[in-house]
Amino acid sequence: MQRRNFVKSTFGAAGLGLTGASVSGASIAENWHSQPNFLAKNNFKLKYAPHFGMFENSAGKDLIDQLKFMADMGFTAMEDNGMMGRDPALQTKLGEEMARLGITMGVFVLDKGGNGQNTLAAGKQEYIDIFLNGCKKAVETAKRCNTKLTTVVPGDFERKLPIGIQTGNVIDALRRGADILAAGNLTMVLEPLSDTPNLFLRTSDQTYEICRAVNSPSCKILFDIYHMQKNEGHIIPHIDWCWSEIGYFQIGDNPGRNEPTTGEINYKNVFKHIYQKQKAENKEFIFGMEHGKSQQGKEGEVALIKAYVESDSFTV
Repeated sequence: MQRRNFVKSTFGAAGLGLTGASVSGASIAENWHSQPNFLAKNNFKLKYAPHFGMFENSAGKDLIDQLKFMADMGFTAMEDNGMMGRDPALQTKLGEEMARLGITMGVFVLDKGGNGQNTLAAGKQEYIDIFLNGCKKAVETAKRCNTKLTTVVPGDFERKLPIGIQTGNVIDALRRGADILAAGNLTMVLEPLSDTPNLFLRTSDQTYEICRAVNSPSCKILFDIYHMQKNEGHIIPHIDWCWSEIGYFQIGDNPGRNEPTTGEINYKNVFKHIYQKQKAENKEFIFGMEHGKSQQGKEGEVALIKAYVESDSFTV
């Protein structure tokens, strides 16, 4: 089956065309203009970045086909937390295909950047060495897949030490890592998380303080709106307070950690606020779609795209 017919049958047969989606240029296939229930290529205002597997029911398991499907749907970025663990030849192939499709690669997770087993808060040389070696490997991965961003989580608290000493240990390690990453034109984005109270990095203001202390353009904040809604709320003011140190956003509604419109966060307002701020300063952030789907199968993938069309339909 030709790919254009595959995409058409995936969504057209479901009768779930995205009414209200804005069309930019040609439709997914040049001969679809007269077809009733096709999905137009959306002209999103922001650079939303799906993950591999997010559209597997529609595009199949092949990663290149999934990238093509993302591009057909109008997504101009993608992120892959596991990129660093992929075969180097595949990293290169994916990077080349993203470049061809006009897709910007977002973050991948820096392997062993810090976790419960090698927390940077402990200040132990063996843990620091693991982190610094990860930084060196991350530079090589980034070159192959054409990204400038990698996610770092410092790990857990070291409960035996005072909090100020732990913070100093984290700052010292990150400064050394930032020097390695800066030489490779790569930026680590520190992600405060809500997964467990044992995690050292929990809030955006704490992460802001650490970034200011590291004092490097290669150390910024990954502002995951889902995690920050859980840990601190007050999303738009926290974005404003931390703005100068934010390097990346991630998305997920709460509760449920699914697509926008499925929880309590008013993503249309949040997206509008960020869009206006970044436009005023000539910035352009990537918004990683680090969430699940509220529905299963192809219908769930259609619902996900419709949720982004709706949340992106703010007026400016």
